[in-house]
Amino acid sequence: MTAVAPDSLQDMDAAQLRELAASLMHTLGRTQQELTAAKTLNEKLTFEIAALRRFRFGKRGEQLPPGVQGSLLEEAVDEDLVEIEAQLAALNPKADPVTPPKDQPKRAALPPELPRVEIRHEPHSMNCTCGCQLKFVRDEVSEKLDYTPGTFTVERHVRPILACPQCETITQAPMPAYVIDKGLATPGLMAHVLVAKYADHLPLYRQEGIFARAGLKIARSTLAEWVGACGFALQPLVAALRDEILAHRVLHADETPVKLLKPGSRATHKAYLWAYTPSQFEGLNAVVYDFTEGRTGAHAREFFGDWTGSLVCDDYVGYKACFTQGIIEVGCMAHARRKFFDLHAASQSPVAAQALESIGSLYAIERELKDLSLEERLRQRQQVAKPLADKYHEWMLAQRQKVPEGSGTARALDYSLKRWVALTRYLDDGMLPIDNNRIEQQIRPVAVGRNNWLFAGSLRAGKRAAAVMSLVQSAKLNGHDPYAYLKDVLTRLPTHPNSRIGELLPHRWQPTSGC
Repeated sequence: MTAVAPDSLQDMDAAQLRELAASLMHTLGRTQQELTAAKTLNEKLTFEIAALRRFRFGKRGEQLPPGVQGSLLEEAVDEDLVEIEAQLAALNPKADPVTPPKDQPKRAALPPELPRVEIRHEPHSMNCTCGCQLKFVRDEVSEKLDYTPGTFTVERHVRPILACPQCETITQAPMPAYVIDKGLATPGLMAHVLVAKYADHLPLYRQEGIFARAGLKIARSTLAEWVGACGFALQPLVAALRDEILAHRVLHADETPVKLLKPGSRATHKAYLWAYTPSQFEGLNAVVYDFTEGRTGAHAREFFGDWTGSLVCDDYVGYKACFTQGIIEVGCMAHARRKFFDLHAASQSPVAAQALESIGSLYAIERELKDLSLEERLRQRQQVAKPLADKYHEWMLAQRQKVPEGSGTARALDYSLKRWVALTRYLDDGMLPIDNNRIEQQIRPVAVGRNNWLFAGSLRAGKRAAAVMSLVQSAKLNGHDPYAYLKDVLTRLPTHPNSRIGELLPHRWQPTSGC
């Protein structure tokens, strides 16, 4: 709303005053809603952090139930604490900083035998604003720990303090901005910890041992602090990546179970990691993961928001509600093929063998068309693939009349026949793929990682893992080394304008010199 000068109120007629009053009331109502939402979030985070602190720093005997992998759970809690503190600090920038617990490890001096790399930060000018030549007073040194696989080094940031003899003004170059203000780790070390945890599936207690063998013991709680702070700092990139994906017309979706343990619980329960990516024909190499406590379709609908387009997915019932809200279902021919493959493996069924041959012919056509233009791909599908698909459909209908109800052959045929419209939509749209294999390839790293994670220590830890893995996997899809990508992004984030956050997304990222 445009500001109105008090003097101009006298020149307004009744209608203009009513319009102004209505606008002011609308603005006031919106402001009150924002304040209420901020207050509610603040109270929620404050309660959450208090509960986590009671769990993490309470009596050891009260913390962990029998049989629970304590190290993995404590890592998640420590990471959550730092992430929540960062979120609270963003909500309340003028609030006093949180006092660390008494038993939190103190930072020790870095060992003198570690190699040092000196980085000097000189003032832009050696002249004072009054015109005098500045005189050297002393150097102020800050040390940060860097790491390349197997070797620690120390960055010595030297900032000379200069003084003006006439006006006694003190001048000093500022320290570069970091994700963790006054933290110990360089962006390179934080990137290494993130990649080891979320790409190489090494929990922090294992990294702690690796670092110790390299010559420096870093407390696991310190590593967890870095992970939590980085997870919070990287959230704007993941949100921007989600928006980029939802700007495309054709998406893939899939989900896989992950065990979730909440502090104080005696057992894990099944949570889910969802994955979303554009079609291979959309031209965007990106994937976004979303961690949720359940598998209901509401989670998918929440991710999509008001997006409408074509969704390639399996036949999971959770997606069905989306197809009543403007989203078009596209079936997965690979799932249909799998039914016949399993049937043939179990009984050498001749019907299954013929179905596999027919589906194989459709895939052979797709391999020849994948590099064609959208228009040419559609034309070839209509001329070559559609007649084969129609013939295959007629054959399945005829076979279904010959097999008994409830048999394995009947179930395999029914799977394709009931979903035939969705399975063959790709024939009428050159942008659609024949199957959902693209997203299944992005789910595979999660399945590998589960053997090392064992479980997610909290819902927040699961969401943090999903966020970092989204960036790591998207960097891989674009041919980037995830370590080089995260190191550069964590270096630039503290001073990068939020309005240009899209420049740091993996598919647009251009490394700075030295990456």
